[in-house]
Amino acid sequence: MEVKPQPNSTADLNIVALWNLLWLGRWFVIGITGVFIATGVSYALLAKEKFRAEVIMSSSGQRSIPNALNQLGGLAALAGVSIGSNNVAVPVAVLQSRGLAKEFIEEMKIQDALLKDKSGDDLDARDAVTVFVEDVRTVFEERRTGIVTLTIEWTDPVVAADWANKLVAKLNDRLRRSALEEAERNVAYLQKEMAATDVISQQQSIGRVLEAEMQKLMLARGNDEFALKILDRATPPKKRSAPKRTVIVLIAAILGFLVSVGFLLGRRTLEARSTIGA
Repeated sequence: MEVKPQPNSTADLNIVALWNLLWLGRWFVIGITGVFIATGVSYALLAKEKFRAEVIMSSSGQRSIPNALNQLGGLAALAGVSIGSNNVAVPVAVLQSRGLAKEFIEEMKIQDALLKDKSGDDLDARDAVTVFVEDVRTVFEERRTGIVTLTIEWTDPVVAADWANKLVAKLNDRLRRSALEEAERNVAYLQKEMAATDVISQQQSIGRVLEAEMQKLMLARGNDEFALKILDRATPPKKRSAPKRTVIVLIAAILGFLVSVGFLLGRRTLEARSTIGA
């Protein structure tokens, strides 16, 4: 004898009961949802607009030395000379640092602008750096390709693009000056060591390291994009990045619906318990 599957009567009853509950309380649900939507619309219209400017960069390759000189790494280490590496780890770390952010804020004199919406009598440069690092500046590195993206988000699109371009320029200038100082020290040291030895093989080895340092010196002096090469400069964006008004209103509507339905279900549960207790 074939047994036919029976419908899930409990589930059907629950769905019907829920529908009846929503139908009876439909005006309440509509009212609460409407209030949430109105609040969401008000926030979306009154929230401060922000614009996102981006600079796309890659490693300039100028921090590296010719491959033939990699064999001299041991000698260079013994001499206390750094011969560099071809990657973006150091530039990205500096770009993400609070130290560079602090220097940039002081140079651009933007501390008051960053703290304009903050309250408190003890606000100082550290608070401005925190706002800049957490709310304004974003650095993303694509490790597979070595592409680095700097994002500045601000209320003025022209200012956002200007800050992004100037921050990258400051990074390159800072690392270029650091490399110049390091290379000049290394050149002076290697010249002294070469003059102090009479061994031809050591003079030749030191001479090759010295040649690499001279190349670094010349590249640093003649290249403004020393650390990161700009592939796409920041331009003032036309469209705002925030607030996303459609998303805000949609979320408000969903929250309003869920809150109103939850209230109806909670009240129904309390009424049922009161009836059973009675």
